[in-house]
Amino acid sequence: QLQLVESGGGLVQPGGSLRLSCAASGFTLGYLVVGWFRQAPGKEREGVSCISSSGGNTSYADSVKGRFTISRDNAKNTVYLQMNSLKPEDTAVYYCAAGDYYYNDCARMPADYWGQGTQVTVSS
Repeated sequence: QLQLVESGGGLVQPGGSLRLSCAASGFTLGYLVVGWFRQAPGKEREGVSCISSSGGNTSYADSVKGRFTISRDNAKNTVYLQMNSLKPEDTAVYYCAAGDYYYNDCARMPADYWGQGTQVTVSS
């Protein structure tokens, strides 16, 4: 079965950190571009960050630039999103997705695979 599984979400206080993981099963993630997206209640889905298959290119939404870092370990078939200095406005369901094409604007990335999402809540 081909699937992406996110993990690492949870409840954190403002200023805290979380690391999300996106693990693939049934296919090799290392050949694909991977993006992290998020959707808060009542808001449109936002492209947060994406990374090329080699890891040599990364991009970030302005809202997270300088606070979030995307990385990948192709040997583990996993992509990570390190989130630091979290703010209440980062609260959302975070999804990872994989596809063939890299765009600097992650929101444009077409995805062939999607995970089920993991909830991130930033609150005191």
